[in-house]
Amino acid sequence: MIQIKNLTIVHKKDTRVILEDFSCVLGDGDKAVIIGEEGNGKSTLLQWLYSPDRIGDYCEARGERIVRGHRMGYLPQELPGQEKEKSVYEYFMEESMFLEQDPKDLNRMAREFGLPVDFFYREQPMGTLSGGEKVKAQLLRLLVAEPDVLLLDEPSNDIDLDTLEWLETLILGWKGIVLFISHDETLIEHTANMVIHIEQIRRKTQSRHTVVHMPYLQYRRERLAQFENQERKAANDRREKKLREEKYMRVFQSVDHAQAVITRQNPSKARLLKKKMHAIKSMERRFAREDAQMTEMPEEEDAIFFKLGDETAKLPSKKTVLDLTLERLDTPDGERVLSEHIRLLIRGCEKLCIVGSNGAGKTTLLCRIAEELLSRKDLHAEYMPQNYEELLDPSSTPLDYLSRTGDKKEQTKIRTFLGALKYTADEMNHQISQLSGGQKAKLFLLKMSLSGANVLILDEPTRNFSPLSGPVIRQMLKDFPGAVISISHDRKYIAEVCDKVCRLTQNGLEILEPDVQAALSARPAASRS
Repeated sequence: MIQIKNLTIVHKKDTRVILEDFSCVLGDGDKAVIIGEEGNGKSTLLQWLYSPDRIGDYCEARGERIVRGHRMGYLPQELPGQEKEKSVYEYFMEESMFLEQDPKDLNRMAREFGLPVDFFYREQPMGTLSGGEKVKAQLLRLLVAEPDVLLLDEPSNDIDLDTLEWLETLILGWKGIVLFISHDETLIEHTANMVIHIEQIRRKTQSRHTVVHMPYLQYRRERLAQFENQERKAANDRREKKLREEKYMRVFQSVDHAQAVITRQNPSKARLLKKKMHAIKSMERRFAREDAQMTEMPEEEDAIFFKLGDETAKLPSKKTVLDLTLERLDTPDGERVLSEHIRLLIRGCEKLCIVGSNGAGKTTLLCRIAEELLSRKDLHAEYMPQNYEELLDPSSTPLDYLSRTGDKKEQTKIRTFLGALKYTADEMNHQISQLSGGQKAKLFLLKMSLSGANVLILDEPTRNFSPLSGPVIRQMLKDFPGAVISISHDRKYIAEVCDKVCRLTQNGLEILEPDVQAALSARPAASRS
């Protein structure tokens, strides 16, 4: 059992309370998901639970954690920078229990992750692995240590659909405690039996949290029903208050007028009116007490509101966006052939998704596509890489990144848009390095909109958006009037946004038929054969 008692976490720079008086108990068999909007402190909570010292650079924490007797395994959201220079073999050798593993068990684990059996012994630098391979390597080293508690920060990021199936099976079958953050709504729906919801309400001035032992979809339904009931009761209370106040004012004005016109020749009536006014004043005080008990309107942290592109981004249906032919696709270092005989044709406002195994070369292919389209003069393309730091200066601020002229009018416009994306005034001036992955992703989308792009090149566009923002982001991309070329393993994104899906194989791109595409995105990963 793990206990968290009265935890309060405060951001050092802007003194914003991220979490206040949070308490929680986790027991064996709990598969608890932490949800909330970007920047609400989900990763901070997970890091604090693993080791309170990890958040000391940017947050102050007060509270108690009781984890006696547990072996905790922690998967960070991103591979730490100091690990990227190490070879894969060096990375695994840092885990003391690695050398105690039976080679047969290592081979089995590699096969389960869709990796070659020699993966553990590669001299390849960790930083050159694909995004999915990095996640798999971290998960493998974590499991080699044989923990009984899994703390997983975005374990579904970048991993292929087959590994998602394995991950769902792992979480469902884990006998100890699993506490995880994920923006993959399908994974959450299939695995979580406990929900920890962290919110920032009243323009991020007040922290609120909810802890419930129930599946995610049930939580969403019950929360919605509770909010609707509360809203109805609050509306009824306000209607009754209005009627009561109108009646009160009529009686008060009538007695007040009578007192004003009564003559001294009628003292008995004056005394009667005075008593009546006293009773009315007592009624007013009683109404005030009732008003204090009136049902409050429900407060909910809104998902982001944002429109991506306008009609100027619309492309003619016969416009050739991309006509790509590659005889071979090599790794960036040129040492290995990833795929051959690649042919890809995109016209008009098509929305394409490229799927495939981790390490198949999807990101390498998308980089080649980006190189070609970003140089085109007849199109305006914008690119969101898998690794945001490729294009983001971690020492700059959101305002710096989005500003082109620096004039006051532009700054006001940018602040308005950032506000719509749920940035606080302080966060607009934070260094980008201090922002969450979802907040960084919002910067890319906002820049794309402000730039007037008509072609979006997106590597895992939904990977860092919360389950609350996810539906908004998907609708935004679906409604985008231009073309979208993307990589994704997000089953809901594939189903709701993409009208064409291609699988990258060693023999090129395979266009999936509509029925295969529907099965790929609609069926639970854990039920696919």
